[in-house]
Order: sequence, then C-alpha cells, then structure tokens
Amino acid sequence: MSTTADQRPIAPQPAALDTTTVTSWKAPIALGVFTLLGLALAVFAPRPGDTTYRLSLARDVIQLPELVVPTMPALWSVIVLLALATAYSAYLVSRKRRVPLWLIVVFALLAVFGFLTWAGAGASLPMIGLLFGSLSLAVPLIFGSLAGVIGERSGVVNIAIEGQLLAGAFTAAVVASVTGQPLLGLVAAMVAGMLVGMVLAAFAIKYFVDQIIVGVVLNVLVVGLTSFFFSQVLAPNAAILNTPPRFDRLPIPILSEIPIIGPVLFRQTLVVYLMYIAVALVWFGLFKTRWGLRTRAVGEHPQAADTVGINVNRTRFWNVALAGAIAGLGGTFFTIGSGIAFNREMTAGAGFIALAAVIFGQWDPIKATLAALLFGFASNLQNTLSVIGSPVPSEFMLMLPYVVTIFAVAGFVGKSRAPAADGKPYIKS
Repeated sequence: MSTTADQRPIAPQPAALDTTTVTSWKAPIALGVFTLLGLALAVFAPRPGDTTYRLSLARDVIQLPELVVPTMPALWSVIVLLALATAYSAYLVSRKRRVPLWLIVVFALLAVFGFLTWAGAGASLPMIGLLFGSLSLAVPLIFGSLAGVIGERSGVVNIAIEGQLLAGAFTAAVVASVTGQPLLGLVAAMVAGMLVGMVLAAFAIKYFVDQIIVGVVLNVLVVGLTSFFFSQVLAPNAAILNTPPRFDRLPIPILSEIPIIGPVLFRQTLVVYLMYIAVALVWFGLFKTRWGLRTRAVGEHPQAADTVGINVNRTRFWNVALAGAIAGLGGTFFTIGSGIAFNREMTAGAGFIALAAVIFGQWDPIKATLAALLFGFASNLQNTLSVIGSPVPSEFMLMLPYVVTIFAVAGFVGKSRAPAADGKPYIKS
C-alpha cells in the first residue's frame, strides 16, 4: 500500500461477490401440467351447454343476477389464459427472476373457474352455498393449522392436533349438555386441548421423547378414551350428557348484506368469528411482537436464543400448551359449533389435514389458513358436484387437496422449509 503527500492510503479492494442466481423450473413445469390437464378436458371430455352461477340467496337484500357462461368457449378461454401465465412464468425463470405469488394465485383462480364451468355444464351452481360450506368445513382445519404453526415455529412438531380437536369436541359436548351453556363448553374445550398439549410438551421437551411418537400415542389415547366414554357413559345418558346446544348465527349488520361475501363471512356463529380473530392475532403475534420474535428464535436457533437469556424449553412448553388450547377451540365446531351430538372419531383425520395445511402454507398463519380453505373448498365441492349430477368422481375431489399438497411440499409452488430446529429437542450444554 503506497501513499503520497496529497493521497490517502489506498485500501485493497474486496474480491467480487458471487451474484449467481439459482433459478428453478419447478413452478413453470407445475403450471404447464395443470394447463395440459385443462386442455385434456376440453379435447377428450367436452361438455356442451351453459353453466349457471347463482350469486345470491332468496333472502338477500341485494340480488345479483345469475351468471350464465357458455361452457366450452369459457373453458377454451381459460386454457389460453393459463397457457399465457405458464409462458410468462417460464420467461421470468429464463431471466433468472422469481415467479411472483400473485401469478400463481391468479392461475389457481382461473383454473378453478374453468373446472367449475366444465363440471357444472347444464346445471346451476349455488355459489353462496358452495363457499359457505367450504368455510364451515375449513374452520376446524384453520384452528388446527394455527396450532401447528405455533408449535413448529417454536421447534415442536405437533402431531397430536387430531387428539386435541377430538378432546375439544368431546369436552365441549359434555360440558355444554350438562350446563346448557355453549360458552362454558367452549372454555372447557380449550382447557382439554391445552392439557393434551401439555402432555405432549412434557414428554417431548422435558424427557426428550421423540415428538412424532408422543403425538401418535396421544392421538391413539384420546381416541380410545373418548370412544370408551362415549359407549359407556354418553350413549346410555345421551339426553343429559350428549345433547349439546348450538351457537346461534350472529349476522353482522350491514356487512352481512354485502353481495356474495356477506352471507359467507358475516352470517356465522361465534366460533367462526373467533377463528377470524385467532388468525389475525397469531399472525400479528408471531411477526410483530416480542413473544413472536422469541418463538421464532427458539424454533430457528435455540442455542443463540439461549445465549441472549431466552428460556428455550419454557418458551416451547407454553407455546405448545397455547397451540393445544387453539386446537381444542377448533374441536368445538364439531359439536356445539354445529349442534351435533358427539360421536366416536368424529374429527375423521382433520388434525392430519391441518398438518398438511401447515406444510402447504410454509409455516405462515395466513398461508396456512388459505391452504385450509382450499381443503375445505375441495371437500365441499365434491358434495355440490354430486348434488348437481356432475360426472366428476367424488373420490377425485377428495384426492385433489393432497395432490396439491404434494406439489407444494416438492417445491413446485414455492420454497417450503420448516424452521431449522423443528422437531429437535434442546439440551442445554
């Protein structure tokens, strides 16, 4: 390094940074596959006629006219738009740019519209009923996915969501039946879910038992206990112990009269409104508060969190307990949320579907909620299509969300990475 009278020392220049951008063709390939599937429907299974979309209920203040769509012209138009979206995504990747999320969302909406138009040819689709039923079926999945997000963000895999939902449904039915107060049943369900979560946390965090094994065992335990009590206690005393009251629907003034979204979102029960609040609070808490920062810290790098004074295991324990309470609240939808008596194994695997929504949603509460809504939509769509006599097999519709989840986990619709310390017990050195 040399200097002169009027020059400052010349510092050595740093080596050039490697700015190579890694691109993936997974998204364009996935979009291309779905575009080809739509093309196959149009070529090999054309359906003449018109598809009618009913956009209002008879009691709605604002009545929207029915939307009549010519089936095949609409399907071919959608295919062209899907092809353009696929080509644009391929262009972006060829220029080493990311495929934006909005493009994938628009592609998905177009694909759903095209499929509905094809499947409903010659029939009338009740869109309010379809969307309302989809939201209803998604409610326990959303609560379960929020529980999964909180648990895994703090480093604990919550396989016991199924058991927490079932415990919440059972406890809510019994307490609400005995007291006649669905609110007390709701609180009891949260306590039951929290207790299951605490058992999971105790074994997984304190005794370092494999989290997957503990979760599976808890699911089997809750199924066994609730089935035993149902057959030995509830069934012989159904009039007293298993006739839960139902939460009344609470239409929100003005908002409930908004066309389409009003009847779907704002003519709901207390459980659904609590779901809206829970989604907002979990998102805000995780990303905007000190609690969320600590939760994400112990899930990503517990050693670093420990060095700055965060009690890793205590943080994980109470987060898993909180997740259990949220899942237990979701279990109330099966009984007092719908006015249905408890029955053995009535959750029917909803906890595992919620886990799939967590992965599909990339461990983000908003994205996991959207994934759960997709599952609810696909489940309710098969009911609607069977009513209108569509030729689509119901088994295909039930399979569709899982196929989409496989695409998501494989990274075709975006990078899916769990928190770095997820499922790993923390032993303080």
